[in-house]
Amino acid sequence: MNKCIINILILFFLITNQSIAEENIMILKLKDGDVKIELFQDVAPNHVKRIKELADNGKYDNVVFHRVIDGFMAQTGDVKFGNSGSGDYDLRRAGMGGSDLPDLKQEFSSLPHDRGTLSMARSSDPDSANSQFFICFKPAPFLDRQYTVFGKVIEGMEFVDMIKRGDENNNGSVSEPDKIISFKSQ
Repeated sequence: MNKCIINILILFFLITNQSIAEENIMILKLKDGDVKIELFQDVAPNHVKRIKELADNGKYDNVVFHRVIDGFMAQTGDVKFGNSGSGDYDLRRAGMGGSDLPDLKQEFSSLPHDRGTLSMARSSDPDSANSQFFICFKPAPFLDRQYTVFGKVIEGMEFVDMIKRGDENNNGSVSEPDKIISFKSQ
C-alpha cells in the first residue's frame, strides 16, 4: 500500500513539475527562425508576469529591435513607439516608450548576464523597467546585479545572432530594423 502511494506521489510530482516548466517557456518568432526562451519565475516573478502578460496579449508582435550593438546586445520591447504595426510607431522615439502598465520594482539577482540572457531595460532609476528588454550576444558582467535578469535563450540563439545590427556611431540605433513576429507562451 505504501509503495503504491509513493508511486502516485512521484507521478503527481513529475506531471506537476513538467507543467510548471512548460508554463515558463516562451517562443520568440524572428524572421530567421524560432527562439525558445526559459523564464525565471523563481528569480524575477513580477518581471516574468509582466513579460507573459504583454506577450500573451500580442503587445510584442511587430515590435522592432530598435537598438542592436554588435558584440553586446539586441534591445526591443517598446510596445508604444516601437510597434511597426501601430499608428503610434515612430522609429525615432522607439526606446522611449513602454506599456500602459506601471513600472516595475527591480528584482536584481546574482544571475549573470551571459550569452543569451534576457534582461529588462530601464532608465537610471532601478525601479523603471516596464516592457523593454534586451538579449545579450556575449557575457556582459558589468550589468550584473544592476538589471533584472528574467530569462535565457535555450534554443535558437543562432537566430538572435542574425538580428540586424545598428549604427555603432549612434548607440546601436537601427535603420530599417528587424522585428518580433510574435512572442507567446509555448
